[in-house]
Amino acid sequence: MQTAAGNRYTALPLRDHTILGVCEAIGEDFGFNPTYLRVPLAACVLVSLKYAVVAYFALGLVVLASRLIFPQPKIAAAAAEPKAPAIVESSEPQPLQIAA
Repeated sequence: MQTAAGNRYTALPLRDHTILGVCEAIGEDFGFNPTYLRVPLAACVLVSLKYAVVAYFALGLVVLASRLIFPQPKIAAAAAEPKAPAIVESSEPQPLQIAA
């Protein structure tokens, strides 16, 4: 899938730097670095693995529900993309500028 800017979009669970993409998705939704959520979850693993896994999957269900209920609009992103200026061709050759 491609975004409006022409960049390839990879689904969150399929990215190389994520497990299921829960922290990445929450970071994208709220506009902060996902490392700020990953560090407390890693610390929680040291305290109790069971509670850390339960918390991670609970956050995953919240992300899944929010993405299903409020999908990202694709039309608005395409309309907001700035258009490239038109190239005007001239019949006269333009002199080259001298490099510094």
